[in-house]
Parts: sequence; structure tokens; C-alpha cells
Amino acid sequence: MLVARELKGELARIQPVRACCRRAELVGLLYAGRYREGVSTLDHATARIAVHLASSLGIAAVPARARMATTGRHHLRVAVDRSLTDGWHWSATKSCDRRAFVRGVLLSASISMSVSGPHVEVVLRQATRARQLRSRLRELGVRGGVAARRGRHVVYVKGQDEIAALLQLAGANRALLDFESGRVARDVRNRLNRLLNAEEANLGRTVRAADRQLQAIAQLEAGGELERLPDVLRETAVQRRLQPDADLDTLASALGVSRSAVNHRLRRLISLAAAQDTEQAEPRRSRGSRTAMRS
Repeated sequence: MLVARELKGELARIQPVRACCRRAELVGLLYAGRYREGVSTLDHATARIAVHLASSLGIAAVPARARMATTGRHHLRVAVDRSLTDGWHWSATKSCDRRAFVRGVLLSASISMSVSGPHVEVVLRQATRARQLRSRLRELGVRGGVAARRGRHVVYVKGQDEIAALLQLAGANRALLDFESGRVARDVRNRLNRLLNAEEANLGRTVRAADRQLQAIAQLEAGGELERLPDVLRETAVQRRLQPDADLDTLASALGVSRSAVNHRLRRLISLAAAQDTEQAEPRRSRGSRTAMRS
């Protein structure tokens, strides 16, 4: 199963060779960061890559720890001069820079790989930035949505295919392999469960149908009707008694006829038993009427 911490660790270990890609990744980190002076995160790998990227570009990066008053948790903060990245423009970048930008955004994003389904959330302060990020992701083939939550604007990506495309775009090959392996395992498990449930339902129907057929055969025998039936019906009744749990295919193979022929014969036995029960009920009703009249 793909773990969010392992995913961010893999992304942080990717060190772009080109300075333009390092700059684009740092822009992505700052773009999605909720700390105005730089990067604020709970993940050590994200803090380290922020310091590394800034230092490699000659930008001062000052790491520190800060305790959040709302949650009580200690965040790792890296102060970065945002003005040094203001000249970066999405429309003028190459494809490698765009992938690096997405990788930086993912490092700042909230990633959940829960049982209910994986999703990625990027929390932004401004609605214009949220819509802009959604548009950029769509340009790269990843569909996302925008939602407002507690005064913030959230860009979210859900769905197996969308998450896989996002991981591939960011260069998280190991995470993508684990994700796809988990998806295949879930698909196989779900398919197996469906087959087992269908088989169990079929078995239940077979048992209930066989019970009705055996009761009909016993009723016909008790009324002396079984011996007067045609040979094919008596032969089918005998075979059903010999194989009380068999399905129609097994009975058809034993009798040397088609499945539909066996089904028709068994239905005929049930119909004859029902008719016999009706005939026996008529005299009882007649006797009861005459007794009521005499009284």
C-alpha cells in the first residue's frame, strides 16, 4: 500500500540537475505553502529539499521550528525570499519545469491514502490561485476540483487514474509502482469476492430448488402417482433422489439429455405434485361443506 510519508520521501530524494527545474520545484513549494515567508511543513524531507533547492540557487534559506497555537504541533519552517522567484512564469516554462513545479506542489500538499480511496489536497489562501492550479493540472492531463473549506480554497485530485497520472507526472516511479500494485490487488480481491458471492447465491438457489423437487417426488410417491408417470419422469425422479445436491448440469450429464430437458422434467414433477395436492383438497372441502349443512 502506498504511504504518504514514503511518497514525499521519494519526491524529496529527486534532485533536478538543471537549475531551471530546481527553481520550478522551489516555486511549486512556495506556491502551495501556507507560510507567507517560505515553507511550513510537518515533513522533514520536505524541509530538507526546500533548504537544498534554495541553497543551490543562491537563495538564503533559514530553517526553524514553530509551535502552532491551533494544533499544538511543531512545524518545520524554512524562510525563503519569495521575491527571487517572482520572475518565473508558467506559460514560458518547458515541460520538465512544469513537472518539477508539480513535484514541489505535491511536497507541500496533504496526501491521504485511506481505505476509502486516495486523494491529494492542496490548501491555498486565494481562490484565484486555486483555480489557476486546477487549470495548470488540467493542462498536464490531471483533472481536479476546487472546494472552499473554513476560509481556505482546496484543490483536490481524486480517483485511481488521476492519482496515477499525478504520480507519473511528478516522477514518483516507486510510489506509482506500489500504487498500481495495490490497485491490481484490490481489483483481483473485489473480483474474487464477487465470484464467491455469485457462487454462494447460485448454490443456495440450487439447494432450495432441489428441496422442492424432492418434496414433490415424495408426495407423488405417497399418493401412488409416481409409478404411473412416463418413464422419462420416473427416471428423472430416481436420478434426483440419487443426487439430491447436484445441479442441473450434473443431472443432465447423468441422464444423457440437455439441461433444459432436465429443468422441464423437474418442473413437471412439481406441477403434478401441486395438482395432486389440489385434487386431494377438493374432497376435504366438500365433506366439510356437507357436515356444516347437516349441522
